[in-house]
Amino acid sequence: MKVAGFTFVKNAIKYDYPIVEAITSILPLCNEFIVAVGDSEDNTRGLIENIKSSKIKIIDTVWDESLREGGKVLAQETDKAFKHISQDIDWAFYIQGDEVVHEQDHASILEAMQTNLSNKKVDGLLFKYRHFYGSYDYIGASHKWYKNEIRIVRRSLSIQSFRDAQGFRKGQDKMLTVAPINAYINHYGWVKEPKAMQLKQENFNRYWHDNTWINKNVAKVKEYDYLKGISELKEFKGTHPEVMKKRIEKLNWQFNYNPSFTNKSLKEKGKDILRDYFGIDFSYKNYKLYKDQKES
Repeated sequence: MKVAGFTFVKNAIKYDYPIVEAITSILPLCNEFIVAVGDSEDNTRGLIENIKSSKIKIIDTVWDESLREGGKVLAQETDKAFKHISQDIDWAFYIQGDEVVHEQDHASILEAMQTNLSNKKVDGLLFKYRHFYGSYDYIGASHKWYKNEIRIVRRSLSIQSFRDAQGFRKGQDKMLTVAPINAYINHYGWVKEPKAMQLKQENFNRYWHDNTWINKNVAKVKEYDYLKGISELKEFKGTHPEVMKKRIEKLNWQFNYNPSFTNKSLKEKGKDILRDYFGIDFSYKNYKLYKDQKES
């Protein structure tokens, strides 16, 4: 069994992306790793080169600025990396620049890839998610955070990145059939130094919205206010990936949050009741679970 890692990145230094941690967190599982490095304003390419691994293959790309709406350019950059994966690869492990895998999940991931290798009805593997927010001590607990997403897919010409690169589809926009696995993606996209977080808000919202929306919804401030707009967080009591240790030690801002505080809307409270008492799941699903498929 051969595995390739793949990702895309641009301006990782400017916007404080843990891209090195993301790549190195799954590098031991991979035979090769494709990194599409966009035309950056900083030394992102040098950052990737300094990882010093013969597995890593860098492809230089130029982002298509005409594909800003809806985050389409992110999917295009993902596909560029995916298409450079070697033909003898069985599984392709996708990791975004702010996602990190814990080393304690490596064994489960390897087992899932091996178990499903010969079952061609399984297009990919579905991970659980932890969305850290404000600091490394809290995770999002409201319905707005997606709980699962596809991060391992077969190397296939029919599979492509979907919408803004959150997940994948195949053929004519057909959902992938996936097997859920007992492993997590730790998402650190909302844990940045407040100035870097504010810069990210001002820049990356341009890939989804026009200037009118940005001027109305993105505050013109120097530092991002993490406490604004929180509905519910939970304290994280587990451990972080080893590759995140140095970054966490450098945390230089205070995030004071009371875990007992909630600011849920009536809609969210209603969803909680329907979930807790009737088992109705409102989670976003961009996939079909293999266990739900009838054997032919």
